[in-house]
Amino acid sequence: MARGRAPGFDASREEILAQAARLFATHGFAATSMNQVAEACAVSKPTLYHYVRDKHELLALICQTHLQHLADLVEEVSSRQLSPQEHLRALILSFVRAYGEAQFQHRVLTEDMKFLDEAHRAPLIEVERQVVSRFAEAVATLRPELRDVHLHKPLTMLLFGMINWTFTWLRPDGALTYEAMAPMVADLFFGGLGAVKAEEAAQGQAAVPLS
Repeated sequence: MARGRAPGFDASREEILAQAARLFATHGFAATSMNQVAEACAVSKPTLYHYVRDKHELLALICQTHLQHLADLVEEVSSRQLSPQEHLRALILSFVRAYGEAQFQHRVLTEDMKFLDEAHRAPLIEVERQVVSRFAEAVATLRPELRDVHLHKPLTMLLFGMINWTFTWLRPDGALTYEAMAPMVADLFFGGLGAVKAEEAAQGQAAVPLS
């Protein structure tokens, strides 16, 4: 019979993932050793290996946990049954705030997932695609004509371009907080979205839609 996990196992591993994310984001995945992770967590190296198999599993778990949180946010917003505009706005606000609360994890996701092998990377990419697809569907629900000319996905990627890289320049200890930035991102996107002329944009795009 398999031995059950000790009480507090999940909490301890969550702390290990948080410390590892901080180290990976600060020093880079390749430059961070398991010794450094163990030291940051104030545990021995054998104890660290009780929670994770190796450094690549650490990386995979950080990415998986962060992506699952984002996917859960999409479901939570959807459960509110908001109007199309309020639904998309709530998605934007939730994601900007989430990135502000998980800057290390998001940097690891965007910069270090390439170090994972295909078996670990493929399911993570699939979750990313599902999240982007839900955003694209929200855009298309608000502006159905954009779906007809295959612009809802490119516009969604422009939106993620704003959201994803906010953490690269917005300092957590600066005067402008993520909480204050979130509605600005939404307002900027909605202002631009309303100005997009679907017919004119369609004339200048390739005939093959994005997959």
